[in-house]
Amino acid sequence: MFWKFDLHTTSHIDQLLDREDVTLRELMEEDDVLQECKAQNRRLLLFLSQDHCMQELVSLITTEPPADLEERSRFKFPNIACELLTSDVSIINDKLGGEESLLEMLYHFLEQDPPLNPLLASFFSKTIGNLIARKTEQVITFLKKKEGFIGLVLKHIDASAMMDLLLRLISCVEPAPLRQEVLHWLNEEKLVQRLTELIHTGKDEERQSNASQTLCDIIRLSRDQANQMQENVEADPLLAVLESQESVAGLLKNMFEGERSEASIVNGTQVLLTLLETRRPGLEGLMDLYSQGYERSYTVNSSILNAIEPHLKDFQQLLLDPPKVKPRVEGQDLFFKYSWNNFLHFQVELCVAAILNHPSSEERPSPGLQNHDGKPLFQKCRLVQRILDAWEENDKIQAEGGTRRGNMGHLTRIANMVVQNLEKGPVQAQITDLIKELPEDCRGRWESFVDETLRETNRRNTVELVSTHNMHSSSEDDDMESPFPNDLSLQQAFSDYQIQQMTANFVDQFGFNDEEFIFNLTVCVCSQANAAAFEACCKERIRQFDDAEEEEDIWEEKEINYATQAKSRTR
Repeated sequence: MFWKFDLHTTSHIDQLLDREDVTLRELMEEDDVLQECKAQNRRLLLFLSQDHCMQELVSLITTEPPADLEERSRFKFPNIACELLTSDVSIINDKLGGEESLLEMLYHFLEQDPPLNPLLASFFSKTIGNLIARKTEQVITFLKKKEGFIGLVLKHIDASAMMDLLLRLISCVEPAPLRQEVLHWLNEEKLVQRLTELIHTGKDEERQSNASQTLCDIIRLSRDQANQMQENVEADPLLAVLESQESVAGLLKNMFEGERSEASIVNGTQVLLTLLETRRPGLEGLMDLYSQGYERSYTVNSSILNAIEPHLKDFQQLLLDPPKVKPRVEGQDLFFKYSWNNFLHFQVELCVAAILNHPSSEERPSPGLQNHDGKPLFQKCRLVQRILDAWEENDKIQAEGGTRRGNMGHLTRIANMVVQNLEKGPVQAQITDLIKELPEDCRGRWESFVDETLRETNRRNTVELVSTHNMHSSSEDDDMESPFPNDLSLQQAFSDYQIQQMTANFVDQFGFNDEEFIFNLTVCVCSQANAAAFEACCKERIRQFDDAEEEEDIWEEKEINYATQAKSRTR
């Protein structure tokens, strides 16, 4: 009778709102403030939509928090403010999109000097993106009045949130006529040309990468939306510019003229490959191909091919004389630097395994053991020395009461791989020679490490793994090991079997027929390892159920023929 209990609970937020001096921060401290907002708590929404509250919310997502705050709580309120502003509640959307002073506060965030705080940039992009989708006309009208809007976005294109903002302008505007108006505005602002100019030697690599990805996404979005539109709809002006010979030629010019850089060539080639796609790769494109034939495939514009043709010789020269690559941190300065990144550790372990297991011949050494400048991997990367140094450093940390490093398990396996390939493997001779070439002190440390430290670690790991299989439940004597087999399901089945009365409905009660049980039981009995345990189990059960009654004891010691009894028993 649930009506006897009043299960309705008043939200603590309502209790706070009863106070005249309640502050926005106090409400934001409540765990259920976002839930109450999305649940259309009218009192809360009226409070949040006040001018001073909206201004404080916008300020939180656009102003850098004080640096002296604890890192995990520094962005707590900005995050909650962003969630409240983008909770898709009409009263908040109307207030934020309809008040030009609030939009000015948001826009001022773009006027800061780069780089932007990436987290605040994501809050800003999410808030503006929500307004573009919900209050489209008001926001587009406001942004179009800002002559430097596109320039400010491109100035901060190193933040991926700005790339997302541009894509929202292209894909989230409805209805179609308004979307076409936005595309023409972006084209008039020369968005494509300005993005292309960013893919150039000397530009920041992050800016080049985001500019390239933005162009690729514009191409795919525009082509997908063109396929969904009716034939009489006006063409996408951004796609038309991207596919023009002039635009492609400008991209190729940035890639090949002057000093060539890896970043500009890689990012420019990514855009060219997207332009040359005849249909979207992946499952979606494959399903379209089967269901609708080739009508949804894209025809490569001849202007793209005409622009690429004069530069084929440049691509050939690129293969013969690739651009200089900036020195990178080796995958192994990464393995030891990021000691808690297990994904990285696993990838490095796979690389080492592939190198050590690569078959080689006397005529041509294993390409994994030597790199292009001829210095062996064991010498240049100092694999053995790094294993020893990392191990000693970890032992020192643990001796001082610190935590064992997260890469030690992978380091153990790498060390074991080296030892195993020293004993037997496709590159055994080469590794042996490389170990002999190590400095005498290092070679002595390695031999001592293998004979003592690594062997003890492997033994301890093996013991710990095996010991988990010998765990048994508590009993009257915790010091005695259980003599019963580890197969608990069979043990339980045997226990259930012997306490049941041999009645006509036994099979239905027990769950399976006698032949099946006898087969399983016979397997258990015939197993030499479990024979003693089975006998002990039987004797224990006999003592428990020996009630000295005059009726025949079915457990009386005598020769039992299971097969004969199974045939004679009534089913």
